[in-house]
Amino acid sequence: MLYKLNNYPPSYHQSSDRQKMIAIINQYPLAMLVSVIEGKPIISHLPLIFNEETGKLVGHIDLNNPQANSLKDNKEVTLVFKGPDCYISPSVYTTDQLPTWNYLIIHITGKATKISNLEKAKETMVAMTEFLEAPDPNFRLAIDNPKMDKFIHYIHAFEIEITHWEGKFKLSQDKCEQDQENAKQKLIKKSNEDITGFIEEMYM
Repeated sequence: MLYKLNNYPPSYHQSSDRQKMIAIINQYPLAMLVSVIEGKPIISHLPLIFNEETGKLVGHIDLNNPQANSLKDNKEVTLVFKGPDCYISPSVYTTDQLPTWNYLIIHITGKATKISNLEKAKETMVAMTEFLEAPDPNFRLAIDNPKMDKFIHYIHAFEIEITHWEGKFKLSQDKCEQDQENAKQKLIKKSNEDITGFIEEMYM
C-alpha cells in the first residue's frame, strides 16, 4: 500500500498514550539526544530518567562533550528512546504479506536547561543511580561521597521540559487479529533471545 505524504506515518502506527511512552522510557532509558550547534546536528547517547513530579527528563553529560553547550538556555533538543524491535517475516502471518520491521520508539522534543546548583546536580545523580540500580540495588550512591565533590565539576547536569511527545508503535496493527498476535510473539521471542555470543564478539 502506498501512502500520500499527508497520510504518513499512518495513524494506526502513532500512539498518544503518555503512560505507555513513559513505560518505554523507564524500561529503555538510554536515549539518542540530538541538538544543533552552528547548523550541524550533534548526537550523544545518554541515560535519562523521567521525573514523575516535574514531568521533566533529567540527565548528565561530560562537560568536555561539545553538546553540553547546547543543553541550556531553553535550547530545543530532540530525543529518541528505542524499545524492542524485530524483523517480521511473511512466514509468521496467516495471510499473504510482505516483509516488514516492527518496533516501539518514542520521539520527544523539549527545551533543555542547565542545572547550575551543584547540590541539586548531585541529587539528580543520586536519583538516577537509585533508578538504574532498581529493583535489587547492589550499590547506593551517597550524596556525601567524597568522589562526588570532585566529579561534579566535570559534568553538565540538565533537565528537559517536554514540549511534544510522539509514540511510534509499529506492531502490525493493519493486519488481522491472528497476524497481529503472531507478530507480537515474534517480537517477544526476539526480545528474549540470548545474545551472549554476539556481545562476546564485540569485546574481542
